[in-house]
Amino acid sequence: MMIKNKKMFSIGAFAATTFLGVLLLIFSPVFSGKNGLEFADDSFNRLSKGSSYFIPKVAKSVETLSGKQLKQEITFDKPEDATDTAKLFAAAGAKAEVRGAALSLEGDIATILRSTLGDADAMFNNDGKSVSEKYGMDEKKAMKNWWTALGKIEKNLKKEKKVAEAKCVSDVNKKAIEPAYNFYKIEGEKVSDHAGMMSGLLVFYVAYTMWWGYSIFYLFDGLGLSMKKAKVKKEA
Repeated sequence: MMIKNKKMFSIGAFAATTFLGVLLLIFSPVFSGKNGLEFADDSFNRLSKGSSYFIPKVAKSVETLSGKQLKQEITFDKPEDATDTAKLFAAAGAKAEVRGAALSLEGDIATILRSTLGDADAMFNNDGKSVSEKYGMDEKKAMKNWWTALGKIEKNLKKEKKVAEAKCVSDVNKKAIEPAYNFYKIEGEKVSDHAGMMSGLLVFYVAYTMWWGYSIFYLFDGLGLSMKKAKVKKEA
């Protein structure tokens, strides 16, 4: 294919070459030993964690259930999961009986959830050791067992039309356990402390996207390939 406009093609070729050069730089480990994507992902994870601490707010909701009794039977896929989960509830002061893969529970729901929030708070602050020593199991496994059990309890409470209890259990799962598990071993930072970096990344993303778009536009224009509005045919 012949080049129709050398100037436009040269601009496009230069823009495309520099775009690819920057792309190569992004995938190079020049950002404190990480590539650009890893650095950006790590930065956003730290900032996300910094704005995901809802445990004190959830703890206030839990106190509204103080004195209410929880009596449930939940079933797991494996007997060992029921046995491991029983340790969590027993440590929270609940009566926990295992029968195969089934786990029968009875206790004060607020007391149980306070214990759950305590574990979530420790994990959120990267103190997994205290959780693992408490139950004699891997800390992430303990949190996963909490999450699975509370999810099953929430479904049962909804069936029993216990809306307030179900919502509180759901909040503990979604606003305490999930952030604690997902952000474990990540140091949280405030967005306000990194407003400049956030703005810079956003501007770069927009500019870099347009950079490639204009590269293609100039290259195609230099080759004589362009899009023009079709002429409207007038009826005779």
